[in-house]
Amino acid sequence: MRHASREQLSLALMDARNHTLQLLARFERALGESLRVPAADDVVPPLWLAGHVAWLAEYWIARNPQRALGPRSPADGVRLASIEPQADEWFDPRLVGHAERWSLRLPGLDAIKAYLLDTVETTLELLEHTPDEDDALYFFRMALFHEDLRGEELVTIAQTLGVPVGLALPAGAASRSPLLLPATRWTLGWSDDRSFALDIERGHEAVDVPEFEIDAQPVTWAQYVEFIADGGYDREELWHPRGWNWLERQAAAEGRRGPRHVEQIGVASGAVMQNIFGKPTRMGASQVAMHASWWEAEAWARWAGRRLPTEAEWEIAAQQAARRGFRWGDVREWTAGTLRPFAGFRQDAWAPQAELDVETMFGAARVLRGASFATRARMRHAKARAWALAERDEGFVGFRTCAI
Repeated sequence: MRHASREQLSLALMDARNHTLQLLARFERALGESLRVPAADDVVPPLWLAGHVAWLAEYWIARNPQRALGPRSPADGVRLASIEPQADEWFDPRLVGHAERWSLRLPGLDAIKAYLLDTVETTLELLEHTPDEDDALYFFRMALFHEDLRGEELVTIAQTLGVPVGLALPAGAASRSPLLLPATRWTLGWSDDRSFALDIERGHEAVDVPEFEIDAQPVTWAQYVEFIADGGYDREELWHPRGWNWLERQAAAEGRRGPRHVEQIGVASGAVMQNIFGKPTRMGASQVAMHASWWEAEAWARWAGRRLPTEAEWEIAAQQAARRGFRWGDVREWTAGTLRPFAGFRQDAWAPQAELDVETMFGAARVLRGASFATRARMRHAKARAWALAERDEGFVGFRTCAI
């Protein structure tokens, strides 16, 4: 989909909007028409998020006379009026901060649905008369990627709030031996200007990668319980100092002794009960452990005498070892380093309005690779790149390790 044609985009955009509407219907059944949820740092009001999806696409497509310029279209260019007179006041993140979204007097659910339907109809009409060229299709591809990313965020919010959304967890798989990959010179970054990529993915950076051994699959619950049984949450020497401080705060607040949403761990039996979309669920021993922070992943790796993989190692394995059993796609995965730009980084003009203003995260956030079971299939790519702060654990995130 990163170089999707006009016809492919038309079908995908309709599918993405239907998915958004279906998720809203799930929230409505669980929360009522108001979709009212308690304010929290790791949650965005679902009603606001849905309106924002429609707003961003309208702002950069229907309201943007310079959309044909593609990535060269200026952020501060002239805009036409929205079909919703108050759309900018409600849905522009530059005007409405996270804390303010809880007290906004948004229109009701029916009005938000109407805005979603009206804007996608306009988008599809404009797409029909758009040349099948990369610059001309750039913002249509952007709108698709943004909606799919926000769709995954809505699923994450549903997990945080205990809202059933009809998604099943991936089944466990038989354990495979770690994979040995030879030394190589590898190029990181998305260098094809004719296809769509997020700014944090673009660039062209060659790195020398020594021979390495990497897990064939992410760490499972059976493996994670061994860490807990061996006192992993009580042994300060296993934790990064900042990670230990984070753990102490979490333990004081909620008695944390496992990844988020875990309600019960039978150390003797190895049984794990985790709350999944509001329902306590027994996790299979071979299922991938998830909702772990980077601090927990790093502590587990240290306990196991291993380390988290670098971005390059993860990407090499995903592209070269799939036939040898490298499994990914159940969870997004933590990697070792802090977030930094690849050579040639240039921020997307639309990124701050999509809350993907990544420059503020350089040197602070950790890089996530892969995809989760909540990621739309068209978004899964071995070069896809995401990020989160080390303490974040609300996402469907796990990890794998490498030999030291």
